[in-house]
Amino acid sequence: MKKAIIAALVAVVRAAPFGQSDLDSLPTTCNQTALAEAADAYIAAQTAGQLAPLLAITAANWTYLENNQAVSISTTGSATGSILAKALKLDHRRTNFDLTACATYTELVSAADPANPYVIGTQIRHSTDPSAPQKVVSIDSIVSTTGAWLFDAKKTLDHILHENWTTILPASARDARSVLQAAGDAYLDMWSNTTADKAVPWGTPCTRLEGSAYTGRGRPDDSCKAGIPSNHNQAPNTHRRYVIDEAMGSVSVFCVWEHMMNAADSHELRLEGGKLRYVHTMTSCGSKVCKL
Repeated sequence: MKKAIIAALVAVVRAAPFGQSDLDSLPTTCNQTALAEAADAYIAAQTAGQLAPLLAITAANWTYLENNQAVSISTTGSATGSILAKALKLDHRRTNFDLTACATYTELVSAADPANPYVIGTQIRHSTDPSAPQKVVSIDSIVSTTGAWLFDAKKTLDHILHENWTTILPASARDARSVLQAAGDAYLDMWSNTTADKAVPWGTPCTRLEGSAYTGRGRPDDSCKAGIPSNHNQAPNTHRRYVIDEAMGSVSVFCVWEHMMNAADSHELRLEGGKLRYVHTMTSCGSKVCKL
């Protein structure tokens, strides 16, 4: 099982921004309009339950991961077995833009149909070859539904709609991408590192939306520290893939949550003024009910 997960993730992990040497090889500019159009095409495909809207903006050899597993897309555009084959009415959509890695992160909630509730996070990566068109090279989705960790799409939607995810202004108040990635890594390291919690830039107020469980009560002393791990000797959270949006103060991290059944996991953190303000998580154990 673990070997299969590793094989499926290698290509996408290599495309994720890990260090400055990797960033130096990326294009100096990335077309945000093209990023937005691709995100819109993805939304159109998911709404229709058909791949057709994506085929015009994907590279010939694009890859698709769903819950850390490679899913084959046929040359005829069939997405059988994928969430993309299911038409969803979307009640919420937010897209963040990473103009350095030429990627986006989109958060989706479909809560209206009680028979088909979903909360989905999707990272879309584009070609970083300056000599080639800016085509989509990978779509990587964490798909949570009934049985996922603390899942309840209606509760999740209600909490999200009460949060303030607006562009951070002025630009001088934004945290650097290195600060955002370090915050995401420190947060995920708490399960396997005894000192990582000291590196997390805890803020007050801060609210954590873990599945549908919410730490916020609308108070100025709301904290994201509730329930942080006391056992720091657990398996690490590996195969991390990042989308970082400085204007939103957001770092999206996909990973393998090894100590919870090798689950597919999405953590998104928002920082305001260098301090943690929001944490959104979704964790899927595939066809099994997630259990610690």
